[in-house]
Amino acid sequence: MSATSGYLALVYKDRDTSYGVAFPDVPGCISAGDTFEQAIDNATEALSGHLALLRADGDPIPRPRSIEQLREDPDFLADAADAVVAFVRPQAERAAAE
Repeated sequence: MSATSGYLALVYKDRDTSYGVAFPDVPGCISAGDTFEQAIDNATEALSGHLALLRADGDPIPRPRSIEQLREDPDFLADAADAVVAFVRPQAERAAAE
């Protein structure tokens, strides 16, 4: 997987809250939405914006870890235990694939 093809996102939902989205391989990139679909759409925008800022600042783009690497990460396993795992592709790559 290339560094910009997409990232795994963890989607959380507690009673009486919006859906929250976090990217384990992109620290600081989070999003939310009132519905699952809105949360994923917002996460796509957040990821695209976050990566654009990293590029503009000359910072490295985080490489997505493989499933095998994630399975060996106890922090990921704990975080994913009560989340739905989704694949999110940044907007430019998403549009090119459609």
